[in-house]
Amino acid sequence: MKQGIVYLVGAGPGDYGLISIKAIECIKEADTIIYDRLADDRLLDNARSNVELIYVGKASSDHTMRQEDINQLLVDKAKENKIVVRLKGGDPFVFGRGGEEALKLLENNVPFEVVPGITSAISVPAYAGIPVTHRGIATSFAVITGHEDPTKAESTIKWDKLATAVDTLVFLMGVENLPYITGKLIEHGRPADTPAAVIRWGTKPEQEVLVTTVGQAAHDVAVRGLKPPAIFIVGHVVTLRDKLAWFDNKLLFGKKVLVTRAREQASALTDGLAKLGADCIEAPAIKIVPPESYGPLDEAIANIKEYDWLIFTSVNGVEHFFSRLAAAGLDTRAIAAKVAAIGSQTANCLKNYGITADIVPAEFRAEGIIEAMESYIKPGMKVLIPRALVARDILPVKLTELGAIVNVPPSYRTLVGDTDGRELAAKLDKGEIELVTFTSSSTVTNLLSLLGDEGARLVTKAKVACIGPITAETCLTHGINPDVIAEEYTIKGLIEAITAMYREE
Repeated sequence: MKQGIVYLVGAGPGDYGLISIKAIECIKEADTIIYDRLADDRLLDNARSNVELIYVGKASSDHTMRQEDINQLLVDKAKENKIVVRLKGGDPFVFGRGGEEALKLLENNVPFEVVPGITSAISVPAYAGIPVTHRGIATSFAVITGHEDPTKAESTIKWDKLATAVDTLVFLMGVENLPYITGKLIEHGRPADTPAAVIRWGTKPEQEVLVTTVGQAAHDVAVRGLKPPAIFIVGHVVTLRDKLAWFDNKLLFGKKVLVTRAREQASALTDGLAKLGADCIEAPAIKIVPPESYGPLDEAIANIKEYDWLIFTSVNGVEHFFSRLAAAGLDTRAIAAKVAAIGSQTANCLKNYGITADIVPAEFRAEGIIEAMESYIKPGMKVLIPRALVARDILPVKLTELGAIVNVPPSYRTLVGDTDGRELAAKLDKGEIELVTFTSSSTVTNLLSLLGDEGARLVTKAKVACIGPITAETCLTHGINPDVIAEEYTIKGLIEAITAMYREE
């Protein structure tokens, strides 16, 4: 019988890419994940579909669950013979109370392992362009809690030694106690004009950096209204930010971008825009589901050798077709037809199944493939187009006019996504979203459906980027004038078009 075990896993400082391979492996294996507020939710996408998720996040003065109860929960879940991941922001043993959790597990004879994480003490300053050490400026640094155990009678921080003995001081969770912290530093000899910085939501697209001094920090934070989570860093290394700032200098830094693709396909666009500094909000306007019946597609697959051409118009069409091909006990050897693909992404997806498309038109839309195939189609040829239930008719109509016998069995459907339209409408209405991206006509119509009667007006409060002219035409029919249309009708092309638009501003 499987024995329960707990992995105390550091999720890193906020940027979901700053996590170890071993941590991801633990998440994939977990039966139960007990996670914190500061662990990026996208990390949970690596978990199994049937994983048990338990949120125990803590904000200042707002604890979902007491630490003692979290400790016991870890024990209880492990004793159910489950693989448990305790996913914690930063590193479990750097003011993460991981030591307390480990001791509780030890006390109850529960096996555990620690998977270190990148601590915010070093990574957050790095993302702000502030190295915690630097030749000729700082040869030492210390990490200090800014929020000591409230049950202690008095502070155990040795302020008289700390204030002047260490070049760089990094206080975690100390924003609310800044008047006390800075007062103690000055009282024990740290000059009030020592450079300092407060960094909120470090390593994330919403990162804020306030450069100040020890003497001015408390006042400046109050004026700016900075709230946790944030770190406070003290030392002359702060002056290097003017030269070394890199993260918040990115082209799209801090700009909120709405990604409307289906959830399972959104990552490529989100990742590409995030590399440019964008804060992407994934709000899928569509979801991909099977057709109400696979009957027509299965029948076509049963007679696959009769077809002269097989045309794929999307990655979804490829994946659903080959899924049904496998369900019929067949593989690519059953395909005798020539194959055409609309778009490089569709062609690349076909290569995953061992097929190189015979035709990939220069223009990635139906008109392009009609032009490319016109000389190949002879009267009586059979053409199979497995695609979405609802799609443009131009391709099968034109092929039929050329004399082909065309079968268009639905291989999948696109439905309106599960996004909260009211919440999204509020963000658009307040101008909180800088850019809306559309990757198909269905993302346009479905987003407008989610937003309600005022949908078109709300969308036009942001910039609009379309993956190609067909999507742009759909926008125009609803009174939305796109700001940018990709010249190459791919995710890569869309990102390049967005980049060019902002560089020209």
